[in-house]
Amino acid sequence: MNKAKENIRVQWFIVTVAVVLFVIKITAWYLTNSVAILTDGLESIVNVISGFIGLYSLYLSAKPKDANHPYGHGKVEFISAGIEGTLITIAGLLIVFEAAESFINPAPLQSLDTGIILIAISAVINYGFGWWAYRTGKRNESLALQASGRHLQTDTYTTIGIIAGLVLIRFTHILWLDGAVAIIFAVFIMQTGFRILREAVAGIMDESDEQLLADLITYLHKHRDPKWVDLHNLRIIKYGRTLHTDCHLTLPWYLTVKEAHAELDKIEALITRKFGDRIEVFIHTDYCMEFSCRLCQMENCEVRQHPFEKEIIWTVENVASDGKHRIE
Repeated sequence: MNKAKENIRVQWFIVTVAVVLFVIKITAWYLTNSVAILTDGLESIVNVISGFIGLYSLYLSAKPKDANHPYGHGKVEFISAGIEGTLITIAGLLIVFEAAESFINPAPLQSLDTGIILIAISAVINYGFGWWAYRTGKRNESLALQASGRHLQTDTYTTIGIIAGLVLIRFTHILWLDGAVAIIFAVFIMQTGFRILREAVAGIMDESDEQLLADLITYLHKHRDPKWVDLHNLRIIKYGRTLHTDCHLTLPWYLTVKEAHAELDKIEALITRKFGDRIEVFIHTDYCMEFSCRLCQMENCEVRQHPFEKEIIWTVENVASDGKHRIE
């Protein structure tokens, strides 16, 4: 099974589980009249909606490139995660509104034991599927699946907190604790939604991934060939799990087109070896100039104008810049 199909299969399970858990939580709320459990139920509505959105986004991102989408459809995963983050944040705000009313005018609770058992069952199921979804999304580089997994795990943490609050109410009979617990975990829910939304916006806006750049540049420097005089203007753009990278590579000016192309094949093979088939590589070649001699490590170069002085260590700062490197 390829990664795209595996992601869709996992998301189908997530959607199914979200519907079942929503029914369980609403049943628990109906039996207990607890606004804290209603908090959990409202978040489950978001789980169901975002689950279907995530499923559709994974279906689209798995489609091959076409004339209208030459870089593929992977960006839709960022949109999906953005919608999910927004829905989570809105759910948190609605929960605060409902909980504030319950905090000020607490209502009597009933069948707490049954309600606690029902949402405890939902917590166990949520965490298990959330862990599975996040792990699969991480392995398959799917932001949409990672967002779904983190959402389910966060839902589990809030459910545990709500259970603790209900147990406290069960033994103390302090009814306003129901609203207080709901407000506390609503804030936690909103923080999670904002974090997911922030990552989605970063992907849509092609924000630079410093760690990804650093890993690639360190790897290339470690396997650097003496003919690779300089590397600059390197960029990485994410399209879902697909990575698009381009850069400028300075080569000795006297290489033939065939020889230069062989060097490009070599560096492309290196990058593919590290990132697999999810990366596309486009390299522009530059020819070396007189000032390049001082940092060029080519031995027995018959056209060298200056002796080698210093190796330029490739870093994010200098490789991501758009100028050819030189020794001042």
